[in-house]
Amino acid sequence: MTTKSSIKFGKKVSLAEAAKLILHTPNVRYLLRGEPGIGKSSLLKYLGEQLPDYNLAYIDVPNMDLGDIAMPVIDHETKTTRYYPNARFRLHEGKPCAIMLDEFSKGAEPVKNMLHPMLETANPRLGDLPIPEGTIVFLTGNLTTDGVGDSLKGHTINRVVQLEISKPSAEEWLLWAADNGINPMVMAFVDRFPHVMASYTDEGQQDNPYIYNPKNMQQAVFSPRSAERLSNIVDKRSEFDSDTLIAAMSGAVGEPAAREMEAFIQYQDELPAWDFLIKNPKTAPVPSTAGAVAVMVYGAMERMDKNNIHPWMDYLERLEPEWQAAFCINLAKNKRKQDVAFSSKRFADWVQANEDLL
Repeated sequence: MTTKSSIKFGKKVSLAEAAKLILHTPNVRYLLRGEPGIGKSSLLKYLGEQLPDYNLAYIDVPNMDLGDIAMPVIDHETKTTRYYPNARFRLHEGKPCAIMLDEFSKGAEPVKNMLHPMLETANPRLGDLPIPEGTIVFLTGNLTTDGVGDSLKGHTINRVVQLEISKPSAEEWLLWAADNGINPMVMAFVDRFPHVMASYTDEGQQDNPYIYNPKNMQQAVFSPRSAERLSNIVDKRSEFDSDTLIAAMSGAVGEPAAREMEAFIQYQDELPAWDFLIKNPKTAPVPSTAGAVAVMVYGAMERMDKNNIHPWMDYLERLEPEWQAAFCINLAKNKRKQDVAFSSKRFADWVQANEDLL
């Protein structure tokens, strides 16, 4: 039986949990609040995948003026005026929509007020145009403690359900990264330094030099959003000299993370050539450092196909058990590679023999 002392109020939810709430209670207007760069804005794309018959509308609220929402138009027959909504809302197309009012809490007060009718539970509308049945409207913003200019008045707060969104853990982010083409060296870096995905709101992170902290003067920090930019830079690292690469990486994720990332790029030199490894899985050299092994394991996931998984599994078994488990778990959860894993008898044999590691 739950006691009063065991109830936890103010719990954070993940983006996946927030998406479930939005999908299953479409008449509720949720405000997703979380620190910068944790992926709140990406939720619209996910909802579009779950609702293929819906129109998607991204509304950048802080950059809107009243005329960007709706304009008065004269009806000469009735000698009245009507509001014509902006086409960006896609309400005129007559289909249900998923509308994200991004960074709503940073918008100008007149703009927020004009958008308020969309937040009503009964008869939501924009101007005098009713919102199509089934339309989803959700809002995003940052935490007040982030210090980036978010504010809401009481009459707005009363119209929405506020959800504090948790920053993805390193493990959660790695699952996403494996399915979205993130550079293996960036993935290996996060695996080795999971605290780059910590939050300044977590206990004991006051001195974490990698992450966003409103109390510190920072030019760039490591976050899910900036890690994706870092991946794009590292993908093309061969085009730049060392100084240029460090400058670009520092601009993406901050100098502390960039300096550590430089070491992971150098680990690439320790690795045996992929073709040699696949042809000689029993004798190809094994990297001596954990960072190099991490680069190899996450790189192998991207290269994996039905032709090379058997020799790779032979090589993998020469690594420490923790790396074997890390590879197999992540491959099995990677949507793009699941068919490779589950069609391989060699992979199935490993799983059966190593159930204690999973």
